[in-house]
Amino acid sequence: MMRRASNYLWAQPLVMLALLLIPPLLWLGVIYLGSLFMLLIQSFFFLDDFTGQIVRELSLRTYGDLLTRANLDIFVRTAGMAAAVTVASAILAFPLAYYATRFASRRLRPLLYLAVMLPLWSSYLVKVYAWKLILAKEGIISWLFERLGVGWVLDGVLSIPGLGGPSLSISAFGMFIVFVYVWLPYMVLPIMASLERLPNSLIEASADLGARSRQTFRHVTLPLAFPGVVAGSIFTFSLTLGDFIVPTVLGNSSFFVGQAVLTLQGTAGNVPLAAAMTMGPILIMAVYLLIARRFGAFEAL
Repeated sequence: MMRRASNYLWAQPLVMLALLLIPPLLWLGVIYLGSLFMLLIQSFFFLDDFTGQIVRELSLRTYGDLLTRANLDIFVRTAGMAAAVTVASAILAFPLAYYATRFASRRLRPLLYLAVMLPLWSSYLVKVYAWKLILAKEGIISWLFERLGVGWVLDGVLSIPGLGGPSLSISAFGMFIVFVYVWLPYMVLPIMASLERLPNSLIEASADLGARSRQTFRHVTLPLAFPGVVAGSIFTFSLTLGDFIVPTVLGNSSFFVGQAVLTLQGTAGNVPLAAAMTMGPILIMAVYLLIARRFGAFEAL
């Protein structure tokens, strides 16, 4: 029986392909896209002002409530942090990826890959709470600044409105540091993959034509590796955009989108407004993916 089925599937590759694709497509179509569709429908309901109950009638009232100054500030704050984390991750990741793929020896290269991957093996929550201790007022960073006699530099950073706070562990700058640490591997790996696919013959041809190393990097290496940077930015930007744990652990009273959705859905019980707020990051990422596609990011994944 098994042999007959095996022979049939071998003779009918389309049937074999359909059997392989149907389960994941059902999961994607029914569970994932279905849940997003239900979320979209929920966003058109609204909360009754008198009873506090959800009125299941299609209306744009919830989106009217969403477009307030406070909620728009949440979107701007979250997108700004995601953009800053993405830029910083790219600046830190590219030199590491470039050295690992172009200059590291065969023995050193696997160790560099391991060093990049190693943080991903530990618990996300453990890393966040460990950084909270490191960035605390009694933590090692504050102690180091004091020992070096430059504690005034840290105090100056913490006094900047919108960036600082009582300590690094309760500040936007502290969140930025932790976000970059947590998501940096997701930027390094696509850049490494992009640089590894760069043919050495192009580098040699550039040198043969008289280009200096700096010119080769600027006009050959960087343009061809840029899709890898954009591919990595998809991860860092989207993961920062939807994260609520880091802002909850290290943030202050200024909400991010993830925190606002959690509060609206849980404490406030305003599910329609929470659903409408989730449409913001989805729309932002849809536009971002369209832009990333134009830069060839999908081919670099």
